[in-house]
Amino acid sequence: MRQGKGPDVMTMPVSKLLVANRGEIARRVFRTCRSLGIATVAVFSDADASAPFVAEADEAVHLPGSAPSETYLRGDLVIAAAHATGADALHPGYGFLSENADFAQAVHYAGLTWVGPPAEAIAAMGSKLRSKELMRAAGVPCLPSWTAPTEATGFPMLVKASAGGGGRGMRIVRSADELDEAFEGAQREALSAFGDGTVFLERYVERPRHIEVQVVADTHGNTVALFERDCSIQRRHQKVIEEAPSPAVSEELRAALSDAAVAAARAVSYEGVGTVEFVLDPSGEFFFLEMNTRLQVEHPVTELVTGLDLVAVQIAVARGEALPAEALSPTLAGHAVEARLYAEDASYLPQTGTLSLVEFPHGVRVDSGVETGSVVGVHYDAMLAKVVAHGATREEASARLADALDRARLHGVVTNRDLLVSVLRSSEWLENDVDTGFLDRHEMPAPSAEVHQIHCLAAALASAATRTSAFPSGWRNVPSQAQTTSYDGVVVEYDQRSDGLHASVDGNTLTVRLWSASPYAVDLSVSGVRRRYDVALGETTYVDSALGHSALVEDARFPVPGNALAAGSLTAPMPGTVLRVTVAVGDEVKAGDALVVLEAMKMEHGVKAVDDGTVTAVLVEEGGQVDAGAVLVIVTPD
Repeated sequence: MRQGKGPDVMTMPVSKLLVANRGEIARRVFRTCRSLGIATVAVFSDADASAPFVAEADEAVHLPGSAPSETYLRGDLVIAAAHATGADALHPGYGFLSENADFAQAVHYAGLTWVGPPAEAIAAMGSKLRSKELMRAAGVPCLPSWTAPTEATGFPMLVKASAGGGGRGMRIVRSADELDEAFEGAQREALSAFGDGTVFLERYVERPRHIEVQVVADTHGNTVALFERDCSIQRRHQKVIEEAPSPAVSEELRAALSDAAVAAARAVSYEGVGTVEFVLDPSGEFFFLEMNTRLQVEHPVTELVTGLDLVAVQIAVARGEALPAEALSPTLAGHAVEARLYAEDASYLPQTGTLSLVEFPHGVRVDSGVETGSVVGVHYDAMLAKVVAHGATREEASARLADALDRARLHGVVTNRDLLVSVLRSSEWLENDVDTGFLDRHEMPAPSAEVHQIHCLAAALASAATRTSAFPSGWRNVPSQAQTTSYDGVVVEYDQRSDGLHASVDGNTLTVRLWSASPYAVDLSVSGVRRRYDVALGETTYVDSALGHSALVEDARFPVPGNALAAGSLTAPMPGTVLRVTVAVGDEVKAGDALVVLEAMKMEHGVKAVDDGTVTAVLVEEGGQVDAGAVLVIVTPD
């Protein structure tokens, strides 16, 4: 571990670097290493054997197994991999072992250069309880907090995991009736996510903003704040959209936040790149939340407005070098906005599957751990990519990012793309009416039935083009009977006659002109407006156009009779592990009661009763694995 300050600090070697992580952050670190002429090493699990980050590393070492506890959380195996490949440095990325003080110390004892802060700083900030004591002593504003429900006073309050972040082990409590259950639930989730079930309570600020300050510090006594980021768009206390700088922060407030962040870093003798997080209440007061002693997921927005490569800064500090001049005197240029693209449905449930197409337009930065052909499984976080746009103004950056997301082609799994676009184009976002409860109030625009119908027609015409090279199937000189197909119950009828294409969808006649059709694209005018419809045919057919995006499943022309689900069947919304089964056969339940709790992608998900009724079958056991769509419990409605 690096000791001391000043010009006599020993220079540490970084010629071959192992990234003790996976996915997007591994690729991000490799990119900087290539620019610096540093060789790279990856470690990978069974599930990641074909992942892009493994192919991009110069060398890779297999960690048998797929669960994080068997692989990326095994510090001994990671250090052994560094020795096996001759790596002289280790970068922890974010998550996994990145804020594990014991691991940082073990890396030092193993004779490797740790690209991160001293273990003592990680330990000091690793406990939210201890860190708040240090911050109060350093004069950094903090919220009142309590370690036991019996001590807490005043609602609302927040239950938080002491050892972790990312919204895991966090609950909002608004009344005494909810307190015990929330406290126990947070303990379980914290224990599962971080191996430490310690939780505490603190005052909950209504309609706050989440503001964080990027700090960098070297071994020569320099500690600098690189402005702030606004991370207020969150779901389940996890960030979704981030921007720099914050539109809610004045120059005066920026100076106060920066001073507090620098004081926080100096209080623990910080070195490297870190983030000090604050909650900003509507009155303009701010309070310390925590310090993340690692590179943040949202670091790209700071890089785009400062021109700095924060991974390069991390490596320079690890080598014992002083901060570069552009970090010591940072300047702020324009505005940057980042959106986290997740594999999840409209209710934020993680989704799995194979990405049959991943394609983004030029003009934005895309940091991603996946590409076309990648498999999204149940073992790791559901984030697919970070898409980041920079502009002269917030409005320009937001418009550029929304347009890029809208033009992206994303096939194979359900994503939150439509949510991101709707937020970035909403009047509330553009008018800066933002706080951490934004998504609880934000209403997604209803899907357009007309767009869906037009996309069904485009899919039918592309499918017909696979069967003939001259005209869509059904062409005839003398009209008799239209060709018919249907997608998800939407009936499409079309007939190519000598005077052109005649088409109707669900009985609605459309005024259309077909310019061309292939199995990959349809050039079609509808009601006088000509558009190109990109089509990817398959078991699920994807249609992308200026109108939006559709995933369509063609209905079987001659369906085979099968066994339908029994009435009252409650199914798994995603693959996962059964954590708890709270009912038995014969139990009476009410609508909304949680009957089974699943764990997938590091989050808990409760499967609830839809109606009042009686449990007539329980088909799973605690600890078992289930696939998406598996029947868990059958409730016979009253």
